[in-house]
Amino acid sequence: MSNLFTVSPSPHVHSAETTSKIMYRVVYAMIPALLWSVFVFGLDALRVTLIAIVACLAFEYVIQKYLMKIKPMITDGSALITGILLAFNVPANLPWWIIIIGALAAVGIGKLSFGGLGSNIFNPALVGRVFLLISFPVQMTSWPVLSEGEVDGLTTATPLGIIKEGLTSGTPVSQIAQDLPSSTDMLLGQMSGSLGEISALLLILGGVYMLIKKVITWHIPVSVIVTVAAIAALFWLIDPERYVNPIYHILTGGLMLGAIYMATDMVTSPMTPKGQLIFGAGIGIITISIRMFGAYPEGISFAILIMNAFTPLINNYVKPKRFGGN
Repeated sequence: MSNLFTVSPSPHVHSAETTSKIMYRVVYAMIPALLWSVFVFGLDALRVTLIAIVACLAFEYVIQKYLMKIKPMITDGSALITGILLAFNVPANLPWWIIIIGALAAVGIGKLSFGGLGSNIFNPALVGRVFLLISFPVQMTSWPVLSEGEVDGLTTATPLGIIKEGLTSGTPVSQIAQDLPSSTDMLLGQMSGSLGEISALLLILGGVYMLIKKVITWHIPVSVIVTVAAIAALFWLIDPERYVNPIYHILTGGLMLGAIYMATDMVTSPMTPKGQLIFGAGIGIITISIRMFGAYPEGISFAILIMNAFTPLINNYVKPKRFGGN
């Protein structure tokens, strides 16, 4: 009788990892890019970020406490990440009230309407971003002009916007390229765009940190970027005067931000490595299709949300082999 076994339900393997630890590691990974955006855009970047964070935390607290009648979970870091990512997806000159509307859409519609963290189907920050893009297209596509490190009152187009406008008007790529930043400027962030579009190098460094800490795996980011690069390179080799070099597609727009920080959301992405590769490839195909043939110059947000809807199907199709099964 001394060798009795205690039978209990899974999980049987415990870990020191918690949801809060994982969430705050994502926050740490985004800090370098955030600091760079403040350096580039000045206090406007800090204003947008603080408003987005405070609004997301406030809406989560109020909705959970007074509507859902549950204990608010604003300290777990998920609302904080949503606020930062929402700020990364909007221009630095966006009015404060539009940011608050975006935060309500992100937290209220994208997250808590499904039950909260772990139950949401779509990435909350992208829900907020797309909601604002559809509702306020002019404000969401009016990018501030950088003048000697300061943001002035004028607006300009992003590199992807310049490419889309030029190709739509029939201008050859060789001529459009004269108005585009160099590869070095695109990598370092010397160009116009949202807070999360102008720091590809720092976003990559943050992604490396998350890989080291095992917050994410390489499957989704690599499959997204490789798919976009491969398709863009194919069309560029066929007609270099009609399609731009794949480097522009990789280093401009929100590709790095989306591939590394939003597509890898563990709640809205597939569970298995094979499923993640399929998921990332789907995002890459939709993104490059919208960029080259769609009405919008950017497509990563729509692509991630579309593939979020396919995540349950991918999980059902790509299942790990059962222990002892054939």
